[in-house]
Amino acid sequence: MIKKFLNAAVLVSMSVCLFGQQKANPVQIKGELKYKADNVRLFKVSEGRIIEIANSTVAKSGRFGFLFFPDYEGIYVLGTGNENQQMDNYKFYLKGEDQLDITLMDTTYLLNGTSNSKENTIMKQWFDFTNSLFQKSINFMKVQSTYIDYFPQQEAIIAKSRDFLVGKATGNIRFDKEIKTIMQMDLINYATFFISSSARTVHPKVEEYSPFYATLKTKELAVNTQKIYNYPYGQQVLSSLVWMNMEQDKVGSDGLVKAIEYIPNDTLKGDLVLEYLAQIKDYKRYKSVTDKYGKYLLTKTQKENYISLIAPLLTYDRGTDGFEFDFPDKNGNQISFSSLRGKIVLVDVWATWCGPCKAEFPYLKQLEKDIQGKPIQIVSISVDDNEDKEKWLEIIKKESLGGIQLFAGSKDNFSDYYKINTIPRFLVFDKNGKIVTVDAPRPSDPKLKELLLSEADK
Repeated sequence: MIKKFLNAAVLVSMSVCLFGQQKANPVQIKGELKYKADNVRLFKVSEGRIIEIANSTVAKSGRFGFLFFPDYEGIYVLGTGNENQQMDNYKFYLKGEDQLDITLMDTTYLLNGTSNSKENTIMKQWFDFTNSLFQKSINFMKVQSTYIDYFPQQEAIIAKSRDFLVGKATGNIRFDKEIKTIMQMDLINYATFFISSSARTVHPKVEEYSPFYATLKTKELAVNTQKIYNYPYGQQVLSSLVWMNMEQDKVGSDGLVKAIEYIPNDTLKGDLVLEYLAQIKDYKRYKSVTDKYGKYLLTKTQKENYISLIAPLLTYDRGTDGFEFDFPDKNGNQISFSSLRGKIVLVDVWATWCGPCKAEFPYLKQLEKDIQGKPIQIVSISVDDNEDKEKWLEIIKKESLGGIQLFAGSKDNFSDYYKINTIPRFLVFDKNGKIVTVDAPRPSDPKLKELLLSEADK
């Protein structure tokens, strides 16, 4: 039986961690699905969202399995739902060497046998303790409920939850601390999800909210990213809580203007900004919002999401604002696009492994001589892999490359923004940082010099 399971298991090896890299033996998950679905998915938690890391095809017998090395010790999510829903997904606490033996039912799950960890035994007890809230709040498509029956039940469970952990210490210091946060976030999640769902037949007025809602304050929960980012649905909780607090305070709906004031942490403000930007389908409006609130887009993920959201809106028309890049030069100094205002900017996107790129070197050097004394700046941006940075520096020295030499790396947001799939690529921007063309002639074509000189004389 074990042999068959292992042969069907999905093997996943991950390299990025939430709580720090740990060397561990794999986690073994085996289970049975009691309802019809083609796949069971395994998710990790990243910045308050869940990301699929593997899926297992369900056998005709209903069996499925996973064998994977965990990125971190903490919460993972398993189920037949997707990344954007809580329904049909369940939380488990996993660490190296853990075994999880489960049965997934239509609206719940069971732990089988004696191999499950102490941590997941507590997780299951907590799930059962709050199951009626989960069903009525999260599983509302299958369980009909209104605030009239939900609110009293919620208050009763919250009152009893204060004694839930009595006598339940597992000996795992990390988990025994983390479970308190999980419980807190679950209760907030169920409470806010219930009132935010538009699918209810009856909706309570703010004055009809039960007492628990008066205790929920965004400004207390969002002091830092920890609770939001370590919870699978933290981003959803944050958003729901902000809008609920605004409603409670009778604050008018002014988009981000008032909403963002409820969040004390700048990184979490950035997440709310992105949620707002995702609803915008017009470039000018998108740009006006990012001009005001873009300073809160701080993390790598936030910046990547910014690019993915704006990309479909971009036309790259002449006169459109250029992308505000910021990369290190050959001396390690950060050079931003905005620091080049007042000059015509020619951007050369290249890499050390690119033959056609290097074939343009002689023409680029000559062009630099021809434009001396003109308000024109050549900026070469390398998209080499990070491990080839020394090679990049060697070629700059060997070829005596001039201009400003910047290193963006192979996963740079500049290339994503301009959808650069082939190199070399040359782009020209005017003195105000606005696009002239994002597909300029190469230096070997005399038309490039003509274009640059024409723009410089304006």
